[in-house]
Amino acid sequence: MDADSSMEAEFRQFVAARSAALLRTAYLLVGDWAHAEDLLQATLTKTYLAWRRLGEIESVEPYARRVLVTTATSWWRRRWHGERPTAVIPDRAAPDRFDERVERQALWRHVRALPARQRAVLVLRFYEDLTEAETARVLGVAVGTVKSQCARALASLRSQLAEGGVEAASRPVLSAAPRQAVEPDQRADAGRA
Repeated sequence: MDADSSMEAEFRQFVAARSAALLRTAYLLVGDWAHAEDLLQATLTKTYLAWRRLGEIESVEPYARRVLVTTATSWWRRRWHGERPTAVIPDRAAPDRFDERVERQALWRHVRALPARQRAVLVLRFYEDLTEAETARVLGVAVGTVKSQCARALASLRSQLAEGGVEAASRPVLSAAPRQAVEPDQRADAGRA
């Protein structure tokens, strides 16, 4: 029997003897049998690839458990945690949203046609959500330049979209609390103060 056959036979014995215990550990780590089986398969694959350098059979199980834990941890850190099997597939109708995509593409076409500084101001102000002062600092210009470039860019976009048949959205009310009525005499006194 050559070394590869001997190694494979030892690995098969290890899998037969310890996979049930490793599967229980995997389940306790991830809380789902399907994910636990996937985790065990990934762990056994990594263990098989490291089998030659592990040496003695006594060092294999601690290594496999460490791989099990580190792999589970890296899976947990991922944003997407994989598919979840279910007995019932939800059957919900979703809106097409084709019109929204067409409008977004038209808007993006018009934004790309803007001069570079106006486009930069719009991106920083509305996509990156920077304040006017932060935008001015990033671009190395005055706050007034940011305001004027933003106003010109928005006016240009409104006119281009109006020509294309897209109506401007209504503007939201910015203040949540109603303003207190101020008498004309009070305004004059406040201006002198």
